[in-house]
Amino acid sequence: MLVSDFLVRAAENTPEKIVIVHGKNRFSYGELLTNARAIAQWLVSSQGSKGFRAAILTDNPIDYVSLYFGIQMAGGVVVGLNTQTAERSLVKTLSDCAASVIFCSLKYKKYLEKIVSQLPDLSHVVCSDASSQDVQPHLPQDWLPWTAVMTGSVEGGKDKPPSIQDSDLAQIIYTSGTTGDPKGVMLSHKNLVANTLSITCYLNLTAEDRIMAVLPFFYSYGNSVMLTHIAAGASLVVNQNFLYPNVILDEMVEEKVTGFSGVPSTFAILLHRSAVRKYTLPALRYLTQAGAPMAPKLARSLRDIFPGVEIFIMYGQTEASARLAYLPPVDLERKSGSIGKAIPGVELHLLNKADEPVKPGEVGEIVAKGDNIMVGYWGRPEASAEVLSSYGLRTGDLAQMDEDGYLYIVSRKSDMIKSGSHRIAPKEIEEILQEHEAVHEVAVIGIEDDILGQAIKACVVLKEPDLPLKKLIIHCRKNLPAYKVPHHFEALTELPKTATGKICKNKLS
Repeated sequence: MLVSDFLVRAAENTPEKIVIVHGKNRFSYGELLTNARAIAQWLVSSQGSKGFRAAILTDNPIDYVSLYFGIQMAGGVVVGLNTQTAERSLVKTLSDCAASVIFCSLKYKKYLEKIVSQLPDLSHVVCSDASSQDVQPHLPQDWLPWTAVMTGSVEGGKDKPPSIQDSDLAQIIYTSGTTGDPKGVMLSHKNLVANTLSITCYLNLTAEDRIMAVLPFFYSYGNSVMLTHIAAGASLVVNQNFLYPNVILDEMVEEKVTGFSGVPSTFAILLHRSAVRKYTLPALRYLTQAGAPMAPKLARSLRDIFPGVEIFIMYGQTEASARLAYLPPVDLERKSGSIGKAIPGVELHLLNKADEPVKPGEVGEIVAKGDNIMVGYWGRPEASAEVLSSYGLRTGDLAQMDEDGYLYIVSRKSDMIKSGSHRIAPKEIEEILQEHEAVHEVAVIGIEDDILGQAIKACVVLKEPDLPLKKLIIHCRKNLPAYKVPHHFEALTELPKTATGKICKNKLS
């Protein structure tokens, strides 16, 4: 089975049913399939053999989902790009995956015009909401308006689609590693299909469900939300701007939303920065949480505010196509703080440093096996070998198991910062700050934050002690996506270190 089969099946069964609600726009399964097939037709002719990488840079969910399935139908590999981006980040990602085509919204055209000369593999740029007057072939790449691709007014459309196998790559999702360099997680059709079917099973998703989709689709979690609901023939009510949570709640009432997915910070915002306690959501059936550990206190608050609503605490990694474990709603209080047990089709084991199973109550690394486990990291065989072995995927998470087989995360092997829905490697931010001429040393850490889970803090030793820290903020804003800019800065005379000179981040706060 291929990922695109989810869309084809749903569109053939209920072509008139609405799949995406975005503001006043409503898009049916039939329309989505028509769009995807038109995109695929052009790609087959313009990109040649299967396996080409096609990037998507848009915050329009209808365009994103159409492109997602169209690229895969043409035998391509989807690379969803973070819309909170910077030129440096785009160059790094597009160069790494050697993308040959990028589809973007017009507002991102200004970024691409500045960097395309650094991307020799890029042959086509398609602006999804541009007219032919907006995009001119004045750069090395072939720049095309979205309408030309969709209407077939450019060459293409006569070639036969390639034969696609479930072992073929379907998607590359970039996730920051402990080194600070983004790593492309390679997911095959088999990986994504296996995880999608497992999730739809334990969530009991049906065509009657309507999810409030606030998570970006380019994230692993958001990608999973999109796939599971299309696989079920359900509907996505999309509003990925969470600055105004009451607007989200109004939409949930109006659209009779049955499900809501978020990271802990999403729910913290609902609890502390919205009027959620004044709302009645009779259609709401379930909530799902993943992306970072949820504090038991927050889980209890959600249970009190949404009585009778099933709350699923979930755990996973991008390397697992998203999901590895979940805590059934009936165990929310009885197994408070647990991530539950393995999802259907997945095996989880806790192993010590000698790769031996640990006993209940002992700490071991979570190692996972299943058809959802990634193929590897794009272009990084050594990094792939470090986490993939005959035992399974080494998650880097340390946990304990109780006598009933429920897992409890103890700590992470890396110092990755989880801020909101973002996973952020400190090293990348440290390197940017180190580029400033006034910075002598720097260490970036995550500190506790009620809303974000963790806020980013930069501890710096300056060559010029009187330098206003505001200048460092400006430097970061110029060179980093907004979500990676530190929320707090602290100037120190020196950083705490071990006898060997290694910075002791655990002594910073």
